[in-house]
Amino acid sequence: MENKKFTVTDDLLASKGQRLLNFVIDLFIIYVIEISIGTTIILIGDLTQSDTASNWVSSLSVVESFFFGLVILFFYYLITEMYFSRTFGKYFTKTIVVKHDGSRPNMKSVMIRTLSRLIPFEPFSFLTAERGWHDTLSVTYVVKKHDFMAKKKLFSEE
Repeated sequence: MENKKFTVTDDLLASKGQRLLNFVIDLFIIYVIEISIGTTIILIGDLTQSDTASNWVSSLSVVESFFFGLVILFFYYLITEMYFSRTFGKYFTKTIVVKHDGSRPNMKSVMIRTLSRLIPFEPFSFLTAERGWHDTLSVTYVVKKHDFMAKKKLFSEE
């Protein structure tokens, strides 16, 4: 008796267009979160009549603001992909992150995936390969959710 194992195939992979849309939507959401946190800090500072917090947010340089955004990016991807296997962008494009065998990514894979996003020019890694560095380094795949679920269901029925 042959013991078959499910594996992700190329026909399940999300398209480059879906991946680009994921990236744009997620960057927009990260920007909104960054603005919301800054605004909240300013409002709390105004309500408590503490100029220190308001002045800190207002005086952030471009570089400091960029690094603040990177911290938000890190936690955004880590939390959403750890708990849901997808970000809001992936939810919108109906894609999901999985391991090669179709299982959910574990904490180590999500951490590697998230840290890999901090590599300079990493978003451009999609221009030369089907999968980006954050996919290959973490050994994860972004797949079309409905096609993936259908194929996995057919596989389990065999």
